[in-house]
Amino acid sequence: MSIEIQTAFGHALPPAPRHAITTHVPTWRSLERFRDHDPELMGSFKSMYPRFWIHPDILQLSAKIIEFSGEKEKACFIFPSLQTAQDAIGYSTSQRRGKDAVLRDHITIRIFIAQLPMFVVFFPPPSTGVVHGFWVHAGSGISSRFAEETLKHLDTLKEVQAGDPSLSKRADSPAHVTLRQRIAGLLERAPADPPRDNKVGENDVYLFQTGMSSIYWVHQYLLSKFNASSVLFGFAFHSTIHILEDYGPGYEFLGLGTDDEIDKLEQHLSSLSEQGKTLQAIWAEFPSNPLLVTPNLFRLRNLADTYQTLLIIDDTIGSFCSVDVLGVADIVVSSLTKTFSGYADVMSASAVLNPSSKRYAELKELFDDKYTNNFFAGDAETLEQNSRTYLERSAVANNNAEAVVNYLQSKAADTNSRVKQVFYPTVSSSLNNYTPFMRKPTAEFKPGYGTLLSVEFDTLEATRTFYDNFHVHQGPHFGAHLTLTMGYTIGIYGTTLDWAAKYGLRIEQVRIGVGLEETQELLNVVKTAVDAADALVKS
Repeated sequence: MSIEIQTAFGHALPPAPRHAITTHVPTWRSLERFRDHDPELMGSFKSMYPRFWIHPDILQLSAKIIEFSGEKEKACFIFPSLQTAQDAIGYSTSQRRGKDAVLRDHITIRIFIAQLPMFVVFFPPPSTGVVHGFWVHAGSGISSRFAEETLKHLDTLKEVQAGDPSLSKRADSPAHVTLRQRIAGLLERAPADPPRDNKVGENDVYLFQTGMSSIYWVHQYLLSKFNASSVLFGFAFHSTIHILEDYGPGYEFLGLGTDDEIDKLEQHLSSLSEQGKTLQAIWAEFPSNPLLVTPNLFRLRNLADTYQTLLIIDDTIGSFCSVDVLGVADIVVSSLTKTFSGYADVMSASAVLNPSSKRYAELKELFDDKYTNNFFAGDAETLEQNSRTYLERSAVANNNAEAVVNYLQSKAADTNSRVKQVFYPTVSSSLNNYTPFMRKPTAEFKPGYGTLLSVEFDTLEATRTFYDNFHVHQGPHFGAHLTLTMGYTIGIYGTTLDWAAKYGLRIEQVRIGVGLEETQELLNVVKTAVDAADALVKS
């Protein structure tokens, strides 16, 4: 497999299918322009992560809906369920939006159907940025495949009212059923602990449109029953922070994820208990994004039991082929967009209830009451096909990641190198928190430490030089078939660097999501970039 990059700026990873979810944005200067929302750069994308950038098929369908509806002075976003559309309005009109909040009588829902039902939120065009915030963080808008399919049936387009029989709940497709069965089987494959008496079944697996959609809806379900505050333990993907911040009576953020912060968590829980309050849930990533810190899940579980709160683990980065957190988690959420799919052409997620949890019965009743399957059948079919090779691909990518980490770690130990530090479970002080949750090796698969790593250089100049000479695809996402890298801190937190620095994120860091390239070819590309940085004269 060749690593030579021929992808044009703003285009997706090859083979770049219609529904690709990536983009190639080479050079550090492009990251700076992305941070600054440079209109010329933002307007040059031909492909982009769909939660950030509205897909052309969705834009085309939106234009058709506006024309058909007669709402020509309005803009719109299309959602797959009435509840989602109502939530979009709730977000957009909330006092939390401050002076940008949309006036309630300026935003409405109308329902259309063209084989598939569409719940369309109309609003004044100047409010697009506000409503788009819900699209980004909740991740619950229609998918590009949904739009593509609907565009084929516009001759049947009609408006309907809530309660119309055509809006009745649709049966799951065969792909949905296969996916739930596959995920349940993988979660019980080669468990880290002795085999559990209560096995995950297909009906314990709930499918969602995106990783953020799974987090959003799980949080909403819990709020509907408990309406209590939460804790986010350890650093997490930025939209997770927004979800816990925007919805509910508050949350505590312990972003370092260390044992000292578990002590703080215990103090917080004790304080709530003294006030007669119970925490709704502790959320944690395993390990964290982007610095790969692994929290002590045993201590978190003990605190959850002591103070009768839920423990929810996002295992996306570790990936459930390699790690098994069912020994401690009440709920496991996973972005299936990443390694499980593996080809950067479909978005999806799962939330799985642990049948061994003491809270299983009440959670099962809650989820079955609240859950609506908005994961489009066409996306499910693509994901089902992609995930057939999940174990094989994960073995290759895990091996590649470890090889890259070993090389970079050797450079970090070299006083003549500009490599300062490597972030990955195997070289982390939190490794002992990771290894107890690794699955048992089997003939078909040896568990690894994931496909994501980060590296830090001693100066910004060295970071920039490395990045500009690192000839892999550059842009958001990881878990793809080809290696992707990004200056994560500058790209995501470029306007809040002081805040990010409190949690160890620095502008001199580069995040790398390793792909399926031939190992030595990939190492040669990494070495070329490091050599370029090392050639700089130290001041």
